[in-house]
Amino acid sequence: MDDHRPPEAAPTPRVPPPTVPQPRPAEAEPPARKRPTSLDPQELGFTPQRPVGWLAPLLLLSTGLRTLLAILFGAYLDKRELQNALDGDVFTQTGTDGEIWLDYVSDLGDGFHATYSVAYLLAQPRLEVGGQLLPRGGVLLMGGDQVYPLASGDGYESRTKGPYRAALPEAPAGGRPTLYALPGNHDWYDGLTAFLRLFARRKDSHIGGWRTGQRRSYFAVKLPSDWWLFAIDEQFGAYIDDPQLLYFEKAAEGVGPDDRIILMTPSPTWVKAADDPGRYDAVDYFIRTILGPTGAHVRLLVSGDLHHYARYTGEDRELITCGGGGAYLLGTHALPGELIVPPRETLTRNASRSRRYTLASAFPDFPTSKRMGWGVFKRIAVRNPGFATMLGILQTLTMLAMSGAASSDGGPIRRLFSIPLVLMLVLIMTGTVLFAKPPGAGLAKHARHWILGVSHGAAQIALAAGGTWLWQRLPFHDWTWPGPLIVAVVLYLPVIGFVSTQVCALYLLVASKFKVNVNELYAGQGIEDGKSFLRMHIDRDGTLTVYPLGVDRICRRWVADPGGTGAASWLRPEESLDVRLIEEPIRVAGPQEARH
Repeated sequence: MDDHRPPEAAPTPRVPPPTVPQPRPAEAEPPARKRPTSLDPQELGFTPQRPVGWLAPLLLLSTGLRTLLAILFGAYLDKRELQNALDGDVFTQTGTDGEIWLDYVSDLGDGFHATYSVAYLLAQPRLEVGGQLLPRGGVLLMGGDQVYPLASGDGYESRTKGPYRAALPEAPAGGRPTLYALPGNHDWYDGLTAFLRLFARRKDSHIGGWRTGQRRSYFAVKLPSDWWLFAIDEQFGAYIDDPQLLYFEKAAEGVGPDDRIILMTPSPTWVKAADDPGRYDAVDYFIRTILGPTGAHVRLLVSGDLHHYARYTGEDRELITCGGGGAYLLGTHALPGELIVPPRETLTRNASRSRRYTLASAFPDFPTSKRMGWGVFKRIAVRNPGFATMLGILQTLTMLAMSGAASSDGGPIRRLFSIPLVLMLVLIMTGTVLFAKPPGAGLAKHARHWILGVSHGAAQIALAAGGTWLWQRLPFHDWTWPGPLIVAVVLYLPVIGFVSTQVCALYLLVASKFKVNVNELYAGQGIEDGKSFLRMHIDRDGTLTVYPLGVDRICRRWVADPGGTGAASWLRPEESLDVRLIEEPIRVAGPQEARH
């Protein structure tokens, strides 16, 4: 296994190296939209959305089916091969006087309050942070998962385009900043159809005051002071397709040995490779075969996907995860303190030399992350009423089945509930095991998923048995049928549903100690606070400075600003919305520094 190209097919004809793209004719500015006087969707042009309830039964089923279909049939729906027919421009951002500011945000299209809080901060002309004034980026980079839970035109309109248009409704003085977007797994669930329609269109190629410049789902951008930005599109962590490799090979023809590179990826595979060594193979292949021959230095890898901020530092580069653009906050305490990248266990021949990277910073910090984990007991039922109802129904049906099986008398309708008892037990056990998401048997520590899933199922069945014991000692048990069923639905179901969610919460807390269902522990809570994004500056001397910015508490109260003019945000916060440095600014690869 020495590369990540797709299976051999008919050779793709090599297109001659492109000429330098000519500037596109300036588009006529769209007429200014009337500023809203309230948060009425009719005035805003979109409907502000509630946060996604990630444990909602229908959403779990829908997302699971979409994921399964995307995995099984993704190769047939893969539009990356078709993108070879689209423009293959390599872009240039010249900045001002040899320097440029860039913003990076990822995992953003969720609930309105969190998404708009970050969009509002990104849209402001400048932010005062730590005694410094940081101007708005001339380039906005969206790192993946621009919409939740599933990609669609309506979803992008309500959860992404609408909030960002409200934050920066018109081009600011000095010209429109440029927006580039990289798709994540949630953007991929419809085969990139909606993503390409929004971010790669030729007509009306703007989102509010930001101009969209790309024509494909991946891109290369020449930056000032010998810096480059490469953004690769991996379909669910799979191979990098041939047209994409050819595009980047052509782009790399302009890269010299003294240049430095920022590499954007859809997922922090350097972290995920700690449990699955093959996850980093595609990124390593790209660095070795496309960027390596240029002699340039990849100094920064940046990604979202995990909804927190984490930075690993090593002798050659920084590895940053920053997925705090709007989706629920994910804890950090399960992150490894040290990574070996690429993993020594990789099966790839000719892999790059493995290097050691240490965790330098995380947001939220470990103590805060652990404390937030305990909040699952009070949040899971409140944030996911449908999930609590589903558990209540399962518990009630199981109790009635157990009660019917334990009774030696009763009519035929009552006995009917004894028939599906085995079915209910199998359903509970199967559901809890699948919830634990056991990986393939070839991966290390896969047994813990099975053990924890079975233990969770046993706990839920024990709860049903306890409920049955109590039910048979209540007077409702002997009422004339269907009286017991009515009482069970009205009284028993709400109580047992709440208790069952607490059992599930306890399972999630325990499982997270073994690094199982860590994502579900926080997704079930739907924590909207703790957002993060990056503001980066390339100075004229070539030094890249990364400012990791955190928002401890988002704004949940907004007021329309009908008197604002031009690019001023349509809605302004009615309560405090503060931003701070997560850690001290990170200086990367000044021109006089040693290069590795």
